[in-house]
Amino acid sequence: MRKFAVILFILITAFATTKSHAQIIVRDDSIARFDADSLRYAYDKGPYFSFYKDNYFIFGPPIGSKPTVENTNVKFQISFQQKLTRSTLPWNTYLYLFYTQKCFWNILQNSLPMTDLNFNPGIGIARPFFSTRTGQYVGKAFFSIEHESNGRGGEASRSWNRITIGGSVFIDKNIMVSGKFWIPIIDGEHNKDILKYCGIYQTGVQFMTDNRRIGVSVVLTKRRDWNPFHNNLELNFKWRFSSNANQYLFVQYYNGYGEGLLAYKEHHSSLRIGICLSPMFFSEF
Repeated sequence: MRKFAVILFILITAFATTKSHAQIIVRDDSIARFDADSLRYAYDKGPYFSFYKDNYFIFGPPIGSKPTVENTNVKFQISFQQKLTRSTLPWNTYLYLFYTQKCFWNILQNSLPMTDLNFNPGIGIARPFFSTRTGQYVGKAFFSIEHESNGRGGEASRSWNRITIGGSVFIDKNIMVSGKFWIPIIDGEHNKDILKYCGIYQTGVQFMTDNRRIGVSVVLTKRRDWNPFHNNLELNFKWRFSSNANQYLFVQYYNGYGEGLLAYKEHHSSLRIGICLSPMFFSEF
């Protein structure tokens, strides 16, 4: 009972502490419409500090194997970005710092251990594109340098760096297609083969309804081999509880390798459910 009380406490705290942020997002009608003008507004006049990827707290068992206290866990992610420039840089670009932290927490075990912590800071330049004819937002290109490690020593240490180039394109106001590839700089002594499991490039599609109540995303990360079907798959579904809130019911299915750095060579297939706090528009992959 104590373990489930911990889960309940965290969920209640997340709901309570995000109320003010939710009001900021949805009270502004120009943003709530989720149209091209609001996207331009977000780049020019939006907050300097904001969410980068989805922030979530989810819990669930493995798929295809017997659930145990070791393989049924909490996965949570914290992700934000900070715009560093008041106005655009040359070529209409924006400079950002970003940070994502992902954690796997075995709350069913006696000591409630956090078995894997992944730290992912970076800096990048983004260049949004608007139609010269209509002024509508059509997508963006970005260049970033990022580091990812688990902060551990010895044989449990995992570390690598990426120079990433990518972009996203809006098919319409509800659908965004993204892709990115990276040039790896692998400095971790115990993860020299990480590309074989964590991939060499990533593609994805995100869909949001007009009222932003429902969102679905599919993310594929291609592992380094010649088989086109060897991908790590992540499916996300989110449903917003209320038009006056930024809390979503969040369901995530993951199948593949590299979900966490410590056990990146192990295949995982898991289904988890919980809550999510979403960026103003689409989440970054």
